[in-house]
Amino acid sequence: MADLGEATAPERFLHTTSGPLRARDVGLVLPHEHLLVDFRPATTPGFAQADPAEFAALAEPLLADAAAAGVTAVVECTPPGLGRRVDLVADVSRRTGVPVAVATGVYREPWVPDWVYEAGDEALEAWMHRELTEGVDGTGILAGFVKISASEDGIRPVEERVVRAAARAAARTGALVGSHTTDGRVVLGQIDLAVAEGLPPDRFLSIHTQTVGDAAVRQEIVDRGAWIEFDDVGQGDDTRTLELVLGSLAAGQGDRLLVSHDAGWFDPALPGGGAPRPFTELTTTFLPALRAAGVGPDVVDDLCVRNPFRAFAR
Repeated sequence: MADLGEATAPERFLHTTSGPLRARDVGLVLPHEHLLVDFRPATTPGFAQADPAEFAALAEPLLADAAAAGVTAVVECTPPGLGRRVDLVADVSRRTGVPVAVATGVYREPWVPDWVYEAGDEALEAWMHRELTEGVDGTGILAGFVKISASEDGIRPVEERVVRAAARAAARTGALVGSHTTDGRVVLGQIDLAVAEGLPPDRFLSIHTQTVGDAAVRQEIVDRGAWIEFDDVGQGDDTRTLELVLGSLAAGQGDRLLVSHDAGWFDPALPGGGAPRPFTELTTTFLPALRAAGVGPDVVDDLCVRNPFRAFAR
């Protein structure tokens, strides 16, 4: 029997369109995908608009095929400013039975919503905190994490404000901050800002780390305690991504590594939403290639089951 005075770790939950999920509720999780993205300026007529039936016709097969390939949950990484539509996502999630974690946060310039420039720092933090704890867009669905970004040439003033506000909101809730930032030195600068605001470094994820060409910089991100993510599986020849994963495992980074497709998605600017890319390449081709390269089942489970839950659960 445990000592009654012994501290016990609080249970962690992955917050999704299906509600909070425990580790035992999920298996393989895709940590970076999209169901709807609109890269047009928010003032564009029809921005983020989609006929529900057209959206479902594209998005439901993406989720259903992923589930048939062994996926049990998907992280949808579209933040406000890029066309986030949690109402549509929740509907296809319900119909397919695939839980989807959605994002709060702010992307980089020029996709920063106008209101962010006018909002005070406390108001920006409070908005993210509400979406993490009360729900987004009137749906009652809690944001699963905070999505941010930064410009490749350095962190601009409004982007620094976003990093700091995101870090404070995430530190209060235990949420993950995931950053779409392709320059590793800029990522390290974001980590410095976030940690200065009280965010534990293991609550920071470097998204698209395959774009960081310097292995020493990738190692430094991991050494800081943050997560890294190679999320271009299925976007072409996966040879380099396979090499990156194998190299990362050999470098002892396996407990901080995530793998995904960055695939999908419905684009409101295109007829019928465009031509989607599937969420199945990881399970059907990439993981078999990893196994053929000698990666054992426990390591595969770390990469695709345990690590995504550890990163995104709070």
